[in-house]
Amino acid sequence: MKIFAHRGASRYAPENTLPAFEIAHELGADGIELDVQLTKDLIPVIIHDENIRRTTNGTGFVQNYTLDELQEFDAGYWFSKQYLHTPIMSLKEFLQWVQNKNMLVNIELKTNVIEYPTIERRVIELLTEYNMINKTTISSFNPYTIQRVRDVSADIELAWLTKNQVKDIEQFLHEIGANTIHIKSRLLSSKMVKRLLNYDIPFRVYTVNRVSLARKCVTMGADGLFTDIPDVIKNNI
Repeated sequence: MKIFAHRGASRYAPENTLPAFEIAHELGADGIELDVQLTKDLIPVIIHDENIRRTTNGTGFVQNYTLDELQEFDAGYWFSKQYLHTPIMSLKEFLQWVQNKNMLVNIELKTNVIEYPTIERRVIELLTEYNMINKTTISSFNPYTIQRVRDVSADIELAWLTKNQVKDIEQFLHEIGANTIHIKSRLLSSKMVKRLLNYDIPFRVYTVNRVSLARKCVTMGADGLFTDIPDVIKNNI
């Protein structure tokens, strides 16, 4: 089972920043999960929220700033003094960092609130440029985003994110072009998971920060999980 560091090793460093990604790599995580929005100048950038106020010292929406403007804000000060002046990272910068490391990548496209036209194509272009298509999964809560990515790339693994059960899940995933599904942990014992297993559809579980829950993921046949503490989970399952 693959252990993905959720927003990097986000228990130990500010989420979705280079320090969190570096720690995830040092701790032996199999992969890194990160979130991507689009800037005013249409550059994919790594941040979870549409508004920058929770994880930086600024306010306002990602889409209203250029990348250069966003990188003037501090994305580490809120976590601890150790991470003062940590910048927001562009997806391009991340791919330059990760491309020669033996790690999988999960990019969640945050299009369930703001659609960000062209984000799908721009992300695929970057993944192609850095030869990362085969090491990357793109996920989204927005099924139309999954469809748009599939229209651009026949090869990349696509995962639909859900907190809820869906009837005839295998048919739904086929219709939107998804290979796999990422489910909230409370769905582990659901009938939907039994259908996924019956149809040999791989699934991963988020966000797993308890060893007992991680062990249940193993027992239930999950393909992977997302955790803020990859070392603790990896060493105890």
